[in-house]
Amino acid sequence: MQTQKLKNRWLIAASAVGIHISIGSVYAYSVMTNPVKDIFDVDGSVIKWAFKIAILLLGLSAAFLGRWVEKVGPKVSGTTAGLFYGVGILGSGLAVQFESLILFYLCYGVIGGIGLGLGYITPVSTLVKWFPDRRGLATGMAIMGFGFAALIFGPVMQSLFDAVGVSNAFYILGIIYMVLILSSARYIERPPEGYMPDGFKPGEGKTIKADMANIDANASLKTPRFYYIWIMMFINIACGIAIISAASPMMQEKLNYTPMEAAAIVGLIGVFNGLGRIMWSSLSDYLGRANTYIIFFAFQILAFFFLPKISMELAFLVVLFTVITMYGGGFATLPAFLGDLFGTKQLGAIHGMVLAAWGLAGVVGPTIYDVVKNATGSLDATLEVFAGLFVIALIVSLLMKRTVNKAYKKIDKKLNFA
Repeated sequence: MQTQKLKNRWLIAASAVGIHISIGSVYAYSVMTNPVKDIFDVDGSVIKWAFKIAILLLGLSAAFLGRWVEKVGPKVSGTTAGLFYGVGILGSGLAVQFESLILFYLCYGVIGGIGLGLGYITPVSTLVKWFPDRRGLATGMAIMGFGFAALIFGPVMQSLFDAVGVSNAFYILGIIYMVLILSSARYIERPPEGYMPDGFKPGEGKTIKADMANIDANASLKTPRFYYIWIMMFINIACGIAIISAASPMMQEKLNYTPMEAAAIVGLIGVFNGLGRIMWSSLSDYLGRANTYIIFFAFQILAFFFLPKISMELAFLVVLFTVITMYGGGFATLPAFLGDLFGTKQLGAIHGMVLAAWGLAGVVGPTIYDVVKNATGSLDATLEVFAGLFVIALIVSLLMKRTVNKAYKKIDKKLNFA
């Protein structure tokens, strides 16, 4: 009887995409910067603080509410995420209507940011449990939705601003997001304990490697590999966000693009950010997760060092877009890697703690870029600083690889003795 009641795991994945596409609209924030700053009559940088607060709160709420998400399950936490994010966007509409900047920071940044953090981690650990055979692919699909959302909601936002005005646009968007997230959360649930997909037998064809451990969040903090992955993610995100936030002026400086041409490339960055998520996370099922991150860092040391020295347009764009795929790929490969390292017992909580790196990197990366660029006036020097950070990340990823190999050797020994 159990199997008849079992939900379709691909529909569970679709529900996860529904949640991530809604909250991923935060990446289209730059579309609302100008219309909102005109209403408040302030500089764009003042409005951007709402985005920075939202990303910071995403990291903090993912870190501190991860254990709660594991405890109550994806239905409750997904519903809570929908209410927070929806209310945050609706409240932003009120803030615009009343021209209250403080209310805008509170609604978009704080309330919306908490919805972002909850919505981001809610479906991920559930998907890892539904797809033991394709961890990378499953989490990549959902997190790809987060990357692609800007492509969908960017033009929608712009059309709504033009058609109905800024505050009404927020009201409509708030309702759309709430309906999408709440209906997705209704379907999503964990699989039964010890679930294996039909026709899948570990050991036949593609084998599942045993997880290195199956420990809770507190125990994970006592292992070196938690800190290795945290540093790897922090550096990958800080450098990626810095280059994304500076992409438009960088291309105007290096390739003599007009602002309009540069804006078109920024749109393409969204595409490669999304594609990188599904591509690298799926590849990691075959390459191995530690090897995937080693590839990221080795390539990006060279990419960041040589990018400002490339004057050929095509080569410049190929290198830039490859870096962006690795930025997205780092996010999407993470949940599967954490499953390998720590098991699925409290995966949501551990994922949340590592995502605190995102909240911090979102502030640190662009700040380093601005400080070094203003002090030296040189793009070469600025990107060399980031290349140096990637050297640290590469060393840490090699240490991680050694830890992973040692752990698997121990597991193989145990299996041989059994």
